[in-house]
Amino acid sequence: MQLDIFKPKAPPLFGLDISSSSVKMLEIVDAGRGAHRVERYAIEPLPRDAVVDGNINNLEAVTESVKRAHKRLATRTRHVAMAVPTGAVITKKIIVAAGLREEELEIQVETEANQYIPFALEEVNLDFQVVGPAPSNPEEQEVLIAATRKEKVEDRVAVAESAGLKALVMDVESFAQQSALSLVVGQLPGGGKEQNIAVVDVGANVMNVTVLRNDQSVYTREQAFGGNQLTQDIVSRYGMSPEEAENAKRSGGLPEDFESEVLRPYMENLSMEVQRALQFFFTSTQYHNVDHILLAGGSAVIAGLDEVVNTRTQVPASVANPFAAMQTSPRIQLKRLMADAPSLIVACGLALRRFDPA
Repeated sequence: MQLDIFKPKAPPLFGLDISSSSVKMLEIVDAGRGAHRVERYAIEPLPRDAVVDGNINNLEAVTESVKRAHKRLATRTRHVAMAVPTGAVITKKIIVAAGLREEELEIQVETEANQYIPFALEEVNLDFQVVGPAPSNPEEQEVLIAATRKEKVEDRVAVAESAGLKALVMDVESFAQQSALSLVVGQLPGGGKEQNIAVVDVGANVMNVTVLRNDQSVYTREQAFGGNQLTQDIVSRYGMSPEEAENAKRSGGLPEDFESEVLRPYMENLSMEVQRALQFFFTSTQYHNVDHILLAGGSAVIAGLDEVVNTRTQVPASVANPFAAMQTSPRIQLKRLMADAPSLIVACGLALRRFDPA
């Protein structure tokens, strides 16, 4: 029954993020005095369509990629924290009486969940966390409920087990992302307090825009635009196969006019999509400004993209790097980690679950 999104776990674990294009593993360890150290990480590409819209379509292919990544990670740790896609999770804040015992709280949560969840409760995994006192009444408390269909969790657990790993924590991608981003926001002027921070996460097919204010999400929107658009542009201009285009995108070796004819227009299009998303944010909330844009996801690593977004939106933009204040082990290539950082944000949030207070 329990999803265990919020329950802390004791054994050492690493983050395992399965996205639509790759498997990402990341291990963060305690460096003493409250500091963290990036110990090791691995990114392994997934075959096309193995994961679509967060659904694992090809269990064997994903398992093989996880096995390869774990071999490259070279860790003895076999416990993992994983996440279900944000779109597969229903979250709802409810208000209940303060001071309820755990059993009473569980009964109340199930009763409330019945009203909000369009599936039978036996078909879902459910978890909850007390957020704190209700804003309007100190005798009540806010509780966050999260529910997802069991098969979403079971598919991910099955991949881990088939690869010889054990899923100890099942989180939600947006929660994991927020956990890692709080490290990034903390580095902004004034620690990002009382500011609207737009997080633009450019995945393979979808661009997720979330606006955070004081560590809370105040707006979220999905737009159908992602890194695959750049791959398609390379395919149509240079007659490559999608696989060749994907490889060339990562390793370079594209014709001389690539930057001016393909990459620059893609960056401009991406910036326009960001601008559109901000307009939607302004028209559908009480806010009229964004103080900072954080770029995340695979496309965020394109050199100069932050400047193009800044020019188009007139909002300061930077690439999200949750590792900026962390130490790194000697086996980590720092330059590569900096380049991979924007696509490791969910993995970072998951890896940090190791430090949950017991």
